[in-house]
Amino acid sequence: MSALRIPDHIYDIAIIGGGPAGLTAGIYAARGGMKTVLFGGASVASQISLTDFLENYPGIPEGINGYDLVERFKQQARRFGTKLVLSDVSFLMKEMFGDIPAWSVRTSDENVMALSVIVATGATWHKLGIPSEERFIGKGVSYCATCDGPFFKNRSVVVVGGGNTAVQEAIYLTRFAARVTVIHRRDRLRATGILAERAMANEKIDFAWNSVVESLSGLDLLQGVRLRDVKTGTTREIPAEGMFVCVGLDPQTGLVRGLVDLAEDGSIVTGPDMRTSLPGIFACGDCIRKTLRQVVTACGDGAMAADSAQHYVEELKGTSY
Repeated sequence: MSALRIPDHIYDIAIIGGGPAGLTAGIYAARGGMKTVLFGGASVASQISLTDFLENYPGIPEGINGYDLVERFKQQARRFGTKLVLSDVSFLMKEMFGDIPAWSVRTSDENVMALSVIVATGATWHKLGIPSEERFIGKGVSYCATCDGPFFKNRSVVVVGGGNTAVQEAIYLTRFAARVTVIHRRDRLRATGILAERAMANEKIDFAWNSVVESLSGLDLLQGVRLRDVKTGTTREIPAEGMFVCVGLDPQTGLVRGLVDLAEDGSIVTGPDMRTSLPGIFACGDCIRKTLRQVVTACGDGAMAADSAQHYVEELKGTSY
């Protein structure tokens, strides 16, 4: 089959999402000779960009700030030729270029055509859904200690959750807060051993085991948190001027809802090659169904998604081996 001539304005691969998964996909796609555009998003920051300190990324034993790591990814992606666009994608629609399927990727500023799309839209923090939570957002309730921790110097705060993120946030908050109470619905932490050990050894961290947050109190600002013991049903209130919620992530997949298969939690279902149920659409990172959400796994996802998208595009063009 002879190679298909594609107009210059049509990209080979459009990547939606500017976190580690999307940027790694951009590096691999552009390095593989694909004409690549990446939409980084203007309104939502990557989760890793808000991480104060990352110490388990291979090759950087001294650790690194999450924002700095993402900036390195961006520089590398640009060096290989990926075009980075700071815009939110509002709509994704399948179109035809003659007999060849393509995708219309729309933002508020432009409409870009691409032969394939890699979705790397990540996830956002899950909320507790309790009374007054929304009212106290920005007035004591936060979902990012790196963002808001310095506002709580010498104050008492609580962290809700028992996983790696919650424990990391609690440890980080001890730099500012006078007291940090970790609230967890179980009687032991889910966090990995070394993190749990650090938290348990920290004199500024207390633990409220077998407890959930039932309600919040305060006038203009948060002043207290009411806890309920999940075993006895008893309640008690503890003073807190800040509450940091770390109880999981919600995959940001609304853009492809109705286009590709989603799992019960809203994450995108992919195969091991990051292909979705719809040819031409690939996905990677925190938005897909997976058991471990880490920077290193996101990068692996991104590399695989780019490789699969490249093979798909080359088959469309008639240039595959």
